[in-house]
Amino acid sequence: MDDRYRAELTGYCYRMLGSGFEAEDAVQETLVRGWHTFDGTKGTERAWLYKIATNVCVDMLRSAQRRAVAMDLTPPSSGGDIGEPLPETAWVQPIPDPADTAVDRETIRLAFVAALQHLAPKQRAVLILRDVLCWKADEVAELLDTTTASVNSALQRARATMKAPKPLGPLKESDRDLFARYVSAFERYDVETLVSLLHEDATMTMPPFAYWLRGRETIRAALLMSPNRACENAQVVLTAANGCPAFGQYQDGEPFALVVVEISDGLITGTSTYLGVHLFPLFELPMSLGSSSRSNG
Repeated sequence: MDDRYRAELTGYCYRMLGSGFEAEDAVQETLVRGWHTFDGTKGTERAWLYKIATNVCVDMLRSAQRRAVAMDLTPPSSGGDIGEPLPETAWVQPIPDPADTAVDRETIRLAFVAALQHLAPKQRAVLILRDVLCWKADEVAELLDTTTASVNSALQRARATMKAPKPLGPLKESDRDLFARYVSAFERYDVETLVSLLHEDATMTMPPFAYWLRGRETIRAALLMSPNRACENAQVVLTAANGCPAFGQYQDGEPFALVVVEISDGLITGTSTYLGVHLFPLFELPMSLGSSSRSNG
């Protein structure tokens, strides 16, 4: 069984599990099981792999803690103490932009993936298959070994729980220009320019800490605080995550954080700074810059 379904299966498993690392593990397990069990009498190869992937994800979720974003855990902070870090398993983790580009990018956004985690695993699978991947109800029923009526009922309940993501469409050239200006200001630690690019109600999060901020002025005050000035003289390597522009942040040439920047209506609506180096290999970011110049693509 070849790898031609790996990219779309990774996107599916990521939405189910909320972690790129776990999604890769689930897909690898799916392909191994598919290799040993598919015999051509059980429907198409693709449908068989999705059936296995669903079962693998449901098994992985049986004893797992629900992954979340900071806004699910605490009210916004006004600054000050950031508290204690939470384990990696507490967080919805970012993922490199999936290769299944036909799928709308709003369905891979961090907030949408976090909202999916509130659904029971089978409801989650139904909503992703029906509303994201556009499978027919009878196809989903066959995959889940249930009835079409049961699928439709599960989808109705899932939709009632979920908030529909705002349609975003592809990134505009003006969004790319805005991101470039943000990166330039970030490298210079030009707080006033950074803040001027934010939406009035923009958010800033810093996993693994539950601490998060809302509002342009609150973020401005936090950026001007002495501890945060450690980000001065940063270097960045550009990437993309969850349908958003992103960059690896380096201090003294060493990896420091992955920053995901959300843009809507011509302003930055949120930044998520994933502190630590654990995501750099997943995004194929260098583990050291040496004497590399800034803003490497």
